[in-house]
Amino acid sequence: MLGPALAVASAVVYGVVDFAGGILSRRVHYASVSWVGQLGGLAFAVAAALVVPAERVGLADLAWGALSGVGSGLAMLFLNRALSRGEMTAVVPVSAVTGVALSVLCGVAFLDEQPSLPAWLGIAVVLPALWLVAGGGAAAVAGAPPGATAGSTAVRDGLVASVGVAVQYMGLAMAGTESGLWAVAAGRVAAVVALVPVAVRGWGRARVAPPDAAKAFVIGAGAALALTLYLLAAREQLLAVAVTLASLYPAIPVLLGVVVLHERVGWRRAVGLLAAGAAIVLLSAA
Repeated sequence: MLGPALAVASAVVYGVVDFAGGILSRRVHYASVSWVGQLGGLAFAVAAALVVPAERVGLADLAWGALSGVGSGLAMLFLNRALSRGEMTAVVPVSAVTGVALSVLCGVAFLDEQPSLPAWLGIAVVLPALWLVAGGGAAAVAGAPPGATAGSTAVRDGLVASVGVAVQYMGLAMAGTESGLWAVAAGRVAAVVALVPVAVRGWGRARVAPPDAAKAFVIGAGAALALTLYLLAAREQLLAVAVTLASLYPAIPVLLGVVVLHERVGWRRAVGLLAAGAAIVLLSAA
């Protein structure tokens, strides 16, 4: 049960991070939030890697970690851009569902994984659950800028983010277990470097106040914590199971929206949350 618990914990942390990052990106340029966040993630990842013992860190482990970091950097960038425009209900189902599908297919095709029947049922339940949790494709978002709609731009952002999510999960899963957490640290370095061009442009458009920079830094550290929990979860079970459970993070912003923003939960989201809970039970039993 340790693996499923770690994966669910990763989803919870990621959900909180996405919620906080989305709110901050409505005040501060999304590129700046994403880049400063990667700096926070780098600081956390290096500290964690120094604490967790590593038997052997190979060049391949660092390379897979770096590839994962490029994926997560792009995912965060495009998610924050969509969230800054108030298009969360469009980008979340696309990015989460497509990211799960790509990761599971890669696990089966390249890692020769064979999920059990309960695991396949759980994976199948997650896909519609994520769509329903995200509002079933509804366009309106509480707290979004006036007139914001879920259009083709959000769908495009979601597709790019989903590829980044899949690369992020696959890259970390390929790193050797004896490498400790250094793959996560290598990924944060790669993410910082990859986002430099867009961060420079974003910084030139709007200066970031120190308090907002500090918030972005902490949010990025939280994202690195979520990745660390996912990596540990992937080492305890099949990649398909770890990815699916970790990808339940969209449920957290919905719950936070109800508690913090006093949003109403329609029948679609209620059904989606119940389906997500059923998926957790199925995947944990698997």
